[in-house]
Amino acid sequence: MSTNVVAHAAIRPIRDSDAEALGRVHATCWHETYDHLISAAAFEHLSPRRMAELWNHLAERGEEYSQYAALVDGEIVGFAGAGPARDEDAPRERELYFIYVLDAYHGTGIGKQLFDATLGDEPAYLWVAEDNPRAHRFWARNGFVVDGAEQDQPFLGEEIHEVRLVR
Repeated sequence: MSTNVVAHAAIRPIRDSDAEALGRVHATCWHETYDHLISAAAFEHLSPRRMAELWNHLAERGEEYSQYAALVDGEIVGFAGAGPARDEDAPRERELYFIYVLDAYHGTGIGKQLFDATLGDEPAYLWVAEDNPRAHRFWARNGFVVDGAEQDQPFLGEEIHEVRLVR
């Protein structure tokens, strides 16, 4: 897919039946996003099946959570989720937990469609890998700024250094 073409995705709430497809997309997105930050050995333990098991639990969340999938031609190509703040010193009541779109669909507007469905213009915060320039540009375009908080987040047995962004 050309990065100059805006794709129209169907955005809908995540369903229990999406777990297998979400597992595949999630595993692929983690590889595409974090290969430069995490060793190949750490990724050996990541599988679409294990990610699908995680989604079996995530899909059961209650009404205070908003979780959406983006579909192109009936196939999930991205997903996003937000809910109550998890940090003790949370700067906002809502936290964007995750948003991932397959590399092939970056620059098409699907990330923005997912983001709008999940949070709209609600005040919120999120954590992002410090070394993820594409994500930082996306968040800046959507009104998020670094608030000075940092953390090392465990990830597949290693760590990723993250910064907190707030809107």
